[in-house]
Amino acid sequence: MPFFIDTHCHFDAAEFDTDRDAEYARAVAAGVGVQVVPAVSRDNFAAVAATCTRYPGCVPAWGLHPMYLHVHRQEHLAALRAQIETRRPVAVGEIGLDFFVRGLDRATQETYLVEQLKIARDFDLPVLLHCRRANDDILKQLRKIKVRGGIAHAFNGSPQQAGEFIKLGFKLGFGGAFTWPRANNLRRLAADLPLEAIVLETDSPDIPPVWIGRGRNAPGELPRIAATLAELRGIDADTVAHATTQNARALLGPLVPVV
Repeated sequence: MPFFIDTHCHFDAAEFDTDRDAEYARAVAAGVGVQVVPAVSRDNFAAVAATCTRYPGCVPAWGLHPMYLHVHRQEHLAALRAQIETRRPVAVGEIGLDFFVRGLDRATQETYLVEQLKIARDFDLPVLLHCRRANDDILKQLRKIKVRGGIAHAFNGSPQQAGEFIKLGFKLGFGGAFTWPRANNLRRLAADLPLEAIVLETDSPDIPPVWIGRGRNAPGELPRIAATLAELRGIDADTVAHATTQNARALLGPLVPVV
């Protein structure tokens, strides 16, 4: 059976509270052996830690998400450093910029992004980037603050922006969004970008694929997402599974378990 790594899965989310054990078992049975579980604020560090302790295939990333500015405080940056020292993650994340959601102060977002890039640099960790309507602004910061690569999560930029991320050592995360027939830009990117630059993700419980519609996404959907990518590229699903898993392992390193 092919082995998959879900490089972005909020498996600690409340949406899984009633059936988390069952969904984890379903994912493992489908070949999803590793889930990267990113934190979004200091307040959910404990939930992410508990999830990654309970489920052997779950590994943490620690970060302060740009959409949670209302709960972040400057002292949480020190708490992030302390959390990394307490339990080393596979990445710093989810961090980044969101210029789509109204009411999120750009300057404050940029402050948190810059400080967290510095933390990732200091600990020699990759980053998981939220980059909604903000690719160029994030690329500008990445050129100033050199980190050990990372993933542009839910990538939806131009081929030129994709190329700039790749030059900086980043992989591009693709999940349920490109499975929708009207997602023309995403489908072109998924078909045309170098396979060695792509990793798979679900962003569960969010960004459901077309066969779920508006329902809850889950990590067990990843093999079907991979099959859709294989179909778009005209290659077999095993090739996609192997390549994307190797891409994720090369980026995230030895803390990704073999289970």
